[in-house]
Amino acid sequence: MPIRTLNLENLGSKKGNRYEKIVAMSKRARQIAAQEKMELDEKLKYFEGFEDEDEFTFNEEQERISKAFEKLPHATQRSVDEMLEDKVTYRYPNKEI
Repeated sequence: MPIRTLNLENLGSKKGNRYEKIVAMSKRARQIAAQEKMELDEKLKYFEGFEDEDEFTFNEEQERISKAFEKLPHATQRSVDEMLEDKVTYRYPNKEI
């Protein structure tokens, strides 16, 4: 992933604390990564329990699935893009005193 500079002043059109936006992007990146891992595990789970008779074919399929997930943009980059497109929202939980 090439390094790309980011102007923190332009993180979405909404006004607000830029550090809060960074935290929101970080949490969103973790959500995306966890979701991707769950999807990959679900797809690879299909191959568990098969006999070793056709192992070569299954290894090729597993490799194809893994490479497809590797080609996806990094979770951090996708969270930054979502923030720039104003697709990420965050709020404060209600505090009871």
